[in-house]
Amino acid sequence: MELNRLSIAEVSARMNAGTLTSVQLTEACLARVNAREPEVRAWVHIDPAEVLAQARACDATPRCSALHGIPVGIKDIIDVAGLPAEYGSPIYAGNRAVSDAACVSALRKAGAIIMGKTVTTEFAMRHPNKTRNPHNPAHTPGGSSSGSAAGVADGMMPLALGTQTGGSVLRPASYCGVVGFKPTFCVINRAGVKPNGESLDTVGLFTRSVEDARLAFPVVTECAAPAPMAIANPRIGFCRTPQWAAAQPETVAAIEAAAAALARAGAQVNEYALPSAFDALAKAHGVINDYEACRALSHEIRTARDRISATVQSRIESMAAHTLDDYLRARRIVTDCQLLLRDVFNHFDSLLVPSAPGEAPLTLNSTGEPTFNAIWTALHVPAITLPAGTGPSGLPVGVQLVGALGADYALLACAAWVESRLHYA
Repeated sequence: MELNRLSIAEVSARMNAGTLTSVQLTEACLARVNAREPEVRAWVHIDPAEVLAQARACDATPRCSALHGIPVGIKDIIDVAGLPAEYGSPIYAGNRAVSDAACVSALRKAGAIIMGKTVTTEFAMRHPNKTRNPHNPAHTPGGSSSGSAAGVADGMMPLALGTQTGGSVLRPASYCGVVGFKPTFCVINRAGVKPNGESLDTVGLFTRSVEDARLAFPVVTECAAPAPMAIANPRIGFCRTPQWAAAQPETVAAIEAAAAALARAGAQVNEYALPSAFDALAKAHGVINDYEACRALSHEIRTARDRISATVQSRIESMAAHTLDDYLRARRIVTDCQLLLRDVFNHFDSLLVPSAPGEAPLTLNSTGEPTFNAIWTALHVPAITLPAGTGPSGLPVGVQLVGALGADYALLACAAWVESRLHYA
């Protein structure tokens, strides 16, 4: 296998054995960027000489973590000291961060290589940027973490950070055919991340396997991982969710096939319907997101509204219509559903749900819809997208597993079991 396609686990093992250097890995990743960036357009900023200097420094010091010497892409709403911090907006053209975000600082402490800044949509909202789907450049890669998802999928780096306020990790992971892990809200520190929805924004990970996400997670949280969990015959709830009508045939086929395959492999799979209170949750998420995002952009709206895209301008107008009472009512709906969800995970280890309506749409004017992600973001629970086949255009289709609040490692263990039984690429 080409070096740039190796998993974090494989790279770490080779580096520990002395058969691979960080410089060799980094050169392979940079060669892939050089070959594919004109088509994929995943990067806002990358300086090969500076990246290689980091790799040489890594090779000169003892390995201190599974990510030591591993290149990592950083979404451009996450600050990296000295690098551009443009947030996908012309308002911030030429702006540079003065300090590292907490999650970036954790990566540096672990010896990871900060490869550069990956493309985000404007302020991590719905206005598309330049990134293309690496499987077919006529299709969207999803958003808002478009560059991170596309870069990992295309073999430019084995790990990237993204953020999710609605579905900005889970959906592009599905569209690009990689693993996308959105942990429990605030478990990864958000200091140094440009805010969008303060009660929703979550830093997440893109990798090419569940094991790689499990290795990276304790590094970015700066908390030791528990002992590996033994999973046997997991209890999985096949949950169509209140949004099921939006599922396209390829998503219906993928998730039903996954449920059947997991049952054959020994999982206890049972269909589960969320309580009726969850019917109002998607709308509540939208109200909360709008109310918080409008205030998070108050400076830009007041001082530079003419340099905000028409897409976001339209969104701002709808955002401003929500009252404080609307916002507090939506928060109460979320709280009620969080309480109901506790009982769900007394009966299931995870819920199997769609990760996106279908394969990536044939458009570059939209990033797709967070239809099957937003309610889990609102509930603050961990969720992970796994590749699960292809759709009618030959593009990836994913499935999503959702875990209990704070049960991130249990979800990763269950996801690894699922991944191995379904032989995902």
